Amino acid sequence: MTDLFPPFEPDKEPETKRFRAVPLRVLLPNLITLLSLAAGLTGIRLSIEGHIESALVAIVIAAVLDGLDGRIARLLKGTSRFGAELDSLSDFVSFGVAPAIILYNASLHDLKSFGWIIVLLFACASALRLARFNVMIDDPERPDWQKNFFVGIPAPAGALVVLLPMYARVLGFDPPDGFVVLEAAFMLFVAFMMVSRIPTYAGKTLGSRVPRTWVMPLFVTVVAFVALLVTYTFEVLTVLTAFYLILIPLGFRQYRILAQRDRKLP
Repeated sequence: MTDLFPPFEPDKEPETKRFRAVPLRVLLPNLITLLSLAAGLTGIRLSIEGHIESALVAIVIAAVLDGLDGRIARLLKGTSRFGAELDSLSDFVSFGVAPAIILYNASLHDLKSFGWIIVLLFACASALRLARFNVMIDDPERPDWQKNFFVGIPAPAGALVVLLPMYARVLGFDPPDGFVVLEAAFMLFVAFMMVSRIPTYAGKTLGSRVPRTWVMPLFVTVVAFVALLVTYTFEVLTVLTAFYLILIPLGFRQYRILAQRDRKLP
């Protein structure tokens, strides 16, 4: 039996385990992920206080930060298993729970318990979508061309899409009686799309290298887009959401073409 209190020399300090310092390139993406989580939680608070427009902006900020953390991690070679798990937990709160709570506080509460059931279904669909995504990352048999497609709508995109009725309300749309039922149905549709097997464009393999002739036009385009998004936030979000919905059948068609081509290869 080993001693519970092993002896040591009085003149010599017992050795303690030293942990290696964590590089800043690993910490930075995780800090961005936490900021995204904070933005999503802030959106919940703002919706409770009745500031729906500010709550929507908070979700947009969370989505922008979520899009940056992974790219910065890969750019700095600071990816880690911890960061991947933290990102999934943050996505669930910011894009699964927060948008559903915002919609409930804004309009779905008129449906009482049925509205809350819709909220629960959307949040559960987001959790299932993220769990499936984490499992598929480790699939070694997945072809490289499939990396440019998501299986179903990703959680951040689902959050921005499901808030489309709120964009319309902020822009002055006067909803008729019973419009909340259409909002609930649209929320169920987005929840179904998140857990479905329908492929959607990911765009992860796009833009890794930019031709020199496109550098200056790209800078101007990005600046113009950011300026439009800041100035006409909800108009731009409405157009982007409609464009994304149009891309879904196009992405499905392109996926089938690539899949058939892959099966024909020896």
